[in-house]
Amino acid sequence: MTIIKTKVGRRSFLKTSAAAGGGMLIGFNWLTSCSAISKESETVAYPNEWFEINGYIKIGDTGMVTIYSPNPEIGQNVMTSMPMIVAEELDAPWKNVVVEQGALDSDAFKNPQFAGGSLSIMMAWNALRMAGAAGKRMLMEAAAKEWGVGLDELTASEGVITEKNGSRSIGYGEIASKAVGIEVPEELELKDPKDYKLIGTAQKNVEGPKIVTGKPLFGLDFKREGMKLAMIQHPPAFGMQPKDFNVDEIKAMPGVSDAFIVDTTLEKPQWSDVNAFNKLIAIVGDSTWQLMQAKKALKVDWEKVSEPENSEMHEKKLIADLEKGRVGGSRKDGDFDAAFAKAAKVIERTYTSPFMAHNTLEPQNFFAHVTDTSAELVGPSQTPQALKDSVVQLLGIPAENVTVDMTRMGGGFGRRLYNHTGIEAAAISKQAGAPIKLIYTREDDMTQGTYRPTYRSIYKAGLDEDNNLIAFSARGVGLPEGPIFPNRFPAGAVDNYSAESVMSSTNISTGAWRAPRSHFTAGAEQSFLDEVAEAAGKDPIDFRLELFDKAMNNPVGEKYEYHAERYAGVLKLVKEKANWGTEEEGVYRGVAAYFCHNSYVAQVMDVVMENNQPKVKKVWCAVDCGILINKEGAENIIQGGVVDGIGHALYSQLTFENGSPMQSNFDSYKLIRNNQAPREIEVHFVDNDISPTGLGEPGLPPAIGALASALYKATGTRLYHQPYASNEMSLNLG
Repeated sequence: MTIIKTKVGRRSFLKTSAAAGGGMLIGFNWLTSCSAISKESETVAYPNEWFEINGYIKIGDTGMVTIYSPNPEIGQNVMTSMPMIVAEELDAPWKNVVVEQGALDSDAFKNPQFAGGSLSIMMAWNALRMAGAAGKRMLMEAAAKEWGVGLDELTASEGVITEKNGSRSIGYGEIASKAVGIEVPEELELKDPKDYKLIGTAQKNVEGPKIVTGKPLFGLDFKREGMKLAMIQHPPAFGMQPKDFNVDEIKAMPGVSDAFIVDTTLEKPQWSDVNAFNKLIAIVGDSTWQLMQAKKALKVDWEKVSEPENSEMHEKKLIADLEKGRVGGSRKDGDFDAAFAKAAKVIERTYTSPFMAHNTLEPQNFFAHVTDTSAELVGPSQTPQALKDSVVQLLGIPAENVTVDMTRMGGGFGRRLYNHTGIEAAAISKQAGAPIKLIYTREDDMTQGTYRPTYRSIYKAGLDEDNNLIAFSARGVGLPEGPIFPNRFPAGAVDNYSAESVMSSTNISTGAWRAPRSHFTAGAEQSFLDEVAEAAGKDPIDFRLELFDKAMNNPVGEKYEYHAERYAGVLKLVKEKANWGTEEEGVYRGVAAYFCHNSYVAQVMDVVMENNQPKVKKVWCAVDCGILINKEGAENIIQGGVVDGIGHALYSQLTFENGSPMQSNFDSYKLIRNNQAPREIEVHFVDNDISPTGLGEPGLPPAIGALASALYKATGTRLYHQPYASNEMSLNLG
């Protein structure tokens, strides 16, 4: 049992009030979490009314528990795991819990309402437990008062309060309204993890039935009576903008009601306002088909505002800036130059990866209705508060008159951190004088930008005569930010160590992409360590474990971003589960381990050759994310990360000629197909009592290194440049 102080919330964190129609409502300022959309219980009657304040828990007079989640849902299934945490501490039956999406309201929630960085569960863990535990305590105090007994004479389980030594019992719904006036206690008793009944079990996605039956959940599903549709045409190349176009001809086309140039430039853009094309052509009308025909008929006078870039230029710039560019972050331990000078063996390798698009399954879209005095926006955004702030700035409308409602997202991966679509929708609605829904085509999205940057890194290692690693250096550059994390492994495990992350510049707009920077760095670093282990004549897992022993028992330096014992733990677990060290004819194995977003993941990947082509047969994953909330959801997100990592490492790339992206749809930008995914992905979680951390991103990065090492074993060729399938060899994992 854990005793936790509620001083932070006695007045501001937790508060109670009467729920309309009876029952108790527990409101709290949620640190951060992820969204939820309502689910009707099959066994408990739905209350007639709900009284809403802040982000909160409601307990209806029927015994139903509802949680309003402030943050967006991007498919990470936290709308299932978050209510599990509350239900656990509340001791409410899971079948009685529903979750609904809270509206954007910074004053009520007083927390950053966003989805990103694998932070949702980690940041909301204590808040959710406290809310559940407070509700249970107050319900029990109400029952104790009703029956004239002491609190210690009662127990609660599955939504029912019972006398320990008596015959009386009462359901939460029956006593909830009488708990309203009870003050939140100074201290709350939280469950010991060993007593969890719901947390750690496998629960189905609560919105699964709605998703598979096509219920309207997503931004593309949203409709409003009287709204028009809108589409845009941005410049064909980075560094260009529209000057004028055949506006009269376009407006005369069937189904087109308006056409104009719109400018979304902000005087003070936020980090989330990444957009290379602030000035673009908008066409408003009745149907997407008619609007697409109008786009084809456009005749535009484009003007150049900066020099166009191409892929050859990018490569030359990365090479030059890797040597002489501005260092954004660095670390140095020992005298690595002297160590390299006396090393018996020196291994140096260069790794590269191209620009990549996000390619969310749901195309970019947003609804906006702007009047002279107000603005309403509805759609998929990972950062709705940032969107609201930018729209307020763009339109000059008071913040209290601007609303943003969040829909479920058909994929995010960082793409919807950036709000240009919502801002464009607002600007178009204002100029058109009508409510509109902006819809991008796939080509609009893939050529707009906000790409994952392109990277180039050089890794160097020195071994002494006894094959001990005595020197290690990593230097990486990206357009625009470098990919190196100076204080991550193997920092602290090598006496002579250097790491530098170098900045560059480009007019191509870039942004976060699932596991930012880590997805590239993990693949490069882990592939390199595999090659260093081979040069040292050591097993790749044993080689890594030697380094972790050094980091645990005799660390170098003082600052680290990882916990060596937990890092080593996932390697040991995956070694055991994959039965590492056994040989099977025709099966080629690779291994990788990586730490990012506060979690640790190790993977062993088996590749076989079929028809002279490699095929990923099976992947074992070992994960340390602290306390596991929903086993099924956690397994799914790790499995998805593995598939995502393999596919992008093999196939994905964007190239440029004269500022124009050469890939604009899936005919030229290849993604992994179903028959190319691993036949089996087995996931194991470290069992511990550490507070939970994130899972949305950590499963992807090690897949790239494990794949590269397994393909090397299968083909005899080391892989240094992504995408592997086009740059290194003929690969088709079908």
